[in-house]
Amino acid sequence: MFTGIIREIGRVREVRIDGDRRIEIACARPVDEIEIGASIACSGACLTVVEKGAADGATWFAVDASAETCALTTLGAWEAGTPVNLEPAMRVGDELGGHIVAGHVDGLAEVVDVRPEGGSHRVDIRVPPDLARFVAPKGSIAVDGVSLTVNAVEDGAGGTVFGINVIPHTWGVTTLGEVRPGMRVNVEIDLLARYVARLAETG
Repeated sequence: MFTGIIREIGRVREVRIDGDRRIEIACARPVDEIEIGASIACSGACLTVVEKGAADGATWFAVDASAETCALTTLGAWEAGTPVNLEPAMRVGDELGGHIVAGHVDGLAEVVDVRPEGGSHRVDIRVPPDLARFVAPKGSIAVDGVSLTVNAVEDGAGGTVFGINVIPHTWGVTTLGEVRPGMRVNVEIDLLARYVARLAETG
C-alpha cells in the first residue's frame, strides 16, 4: 500500500525488452536503503525491485513490467530520460498524508487542459467511460501516483472530465509540473469508491 505522497522524481536510465520490459530508474535514495523484492510505486504503478546498483554518482534500481502493464499504463511509452514519480511502500506506523493507494493503475486518462488558477494550476483530465462513475467531487484520486482531491466533475458528449488543483509544492516536486494537454496519465480510483459501487451492484 502507498499514500500518494511522492518522495522524489526519478528518471528512466534504460529500457530493455527481453520478454518483459526491464526498466532501470535513477533515483537519489541510497542504494543500501533499497531492497531487492521491495515494492515501489512508479508513477502510480506498484512494481518490484529486481536489481539495483550505483553509477555515475547516482543510485538506480530495475523493475520488470509485463506486456499487460505496459498496455494499461504509461510505462509502455517510457524511454531514457522519462521522469517518474517514486514512492516506496508504506510501513506500519507511517503517517497517512494522502489517501490509501494500492498501486494498481485502473486506466489511462487524457489531460485536456492546464491553466494557472491563483497560485496553483488547474488540470482537467478526461477519464475512460468505465471509470467515470467512480469519480466524484471532493473524492480522492491518484494521478501518476499523486494523491489528489477531485474539485469538479463534468459529464458531457466528449466524456467525463474531472478537475484538480495542483498547489505550487506538488507542482514542483512531482511530474505533474510537466503535464500538457494531450498527455496520458495513470489514474487509480479511490478504493472506497470501488467497494461502494460493488456493494450497490450486489445489494
